[in-house]
Amino acid sequence: MAAIASVSWSPAARAADIPVVGDSTVEVHGFVSPGFIWTTDNNYLAKSKKGSFEFTEVGLNFTAPLTEKLHAGVQLFAHQLGPVGNYTPKADWFYLDYRFDDYFGIRAGRVKIPFGLYNDTSDIDVARVPVLLPQSIYPASNRDFLLAQTGAEIYGRVDLRAAGAFEYRIFTGTIFLDVANQSTLNTQVSSIDVPYVAGQRMIWETPVEGLRVAGSMEALRLDASFALSQPAGPPKSVDVRVPATLWVGSAEYQHKRLLLSAEYSRWFVRIDSSDLTVLPQANDVSERAYGMASYRIKDWFQPGAYYSLYYPDIHHRDGRQEVQHDVAGTLRFDINRHWLVKLEGHFMSGTAGLTTTLNDNTSLSQLEKNWGVFLVKTTAYF
Repeated sequence: MAAIASVSWSPAARAADIPVVGDSTVEVHGFVSPGFIWTTDNNYLAKSKKGSFEFTEVGLNFTAPLTEKLHAGVQLFAHQLGPVGNYTPKADWFYLDYRFDDYFGIRAGRVKIPFGLYNDTSDIDVARVPVLLPQSIYPASNRDFLLAQTGAEIYGRVDLRAAGAFEYRIFTGTIFLDVANQSTLNTQVSSIDVPYVAGQRMIWETPVEGLRVAGSMEALRLDASFALSQPAGPPKSVDVRVPATLWVGSAEYQHKRLLLSAEYSRWFVRIDSSDLTVLPQANDVSERAYGMASYRIKDWFQPGAYYSLYYPDIHHRDGRQEVQHDVAGTLRFDINRHWLVKLEGHFMSGTAGLTTTLNDNTSLSQLEKNWGVFLVKTTAYF
């Protein structure tokens, strides 16, 4: 990782091409992305009220054309986001990709999940303006669940001539989760399994230049066993089964240096519990939406802003714990071709996106209703 950093910060750094068999080369890219987060009141993503540097990512990826139609790739990744990550290196994604033609191809491995417009690029800080994508639809704390699945997908792009173009991706597989990363001070997870995940994303590139609309859906089931601490007596063991269905409708318009996007989503989650006294059964439907804009004023300067809305349960909208309004503004500075800096501020109203474990087990209804988040992030890449 130190070697990646030293190369990335060099003004002459660029992607490395390593020759392999025949005329093929392995293309190597890397990034180091440290950050800082501070909140005015509630702890958010990390122990942030006093400021936290536990907001860092580092990665190294390799891609290679093995034949004209067969490609392979892998990314090694480590990160720290508050209690998540602990800089444990892992294969973030990897794949074998065989494209028969533009209209049909197949990938297998640990493949990125094409959910919404930006989930499959959410690990690429340089690809966007905001430090945090709208958290109503792209929650950073759920990265292990949402970024990639182990299985296969088919994909393609069909030219519709005067009607634009149509792009599709259909996937199925599972998600492997590290049990150790799911435990908290009050909950000790002993097993966790995702028997299936499946979904699709369809994008229509409309005849209006720069305008595309999309629809995505994902269905999965999570089975887990855990022990929950009790105020008195030994911990109670509970088995849960959580089937979920997520969908999102998306629209994006790009014209020269202007980018506008908006998405609306609902997540349907059912909780079946073996012990209703510890964890009652639930059928929750959450509502999520945002509108976002950015404009590249100069090649080195690009401001952006968005408004994001999150209701954890559409049937309960009263109370600070039942909503999160997020108004965010970002300033992105591209210092050179391999280094950028971002400054970002959020005004938050509501506590629905917070966790009690990061806030000394204080009830969400007792946390500060209106609060602020400030972030600084710098990324060096090659």
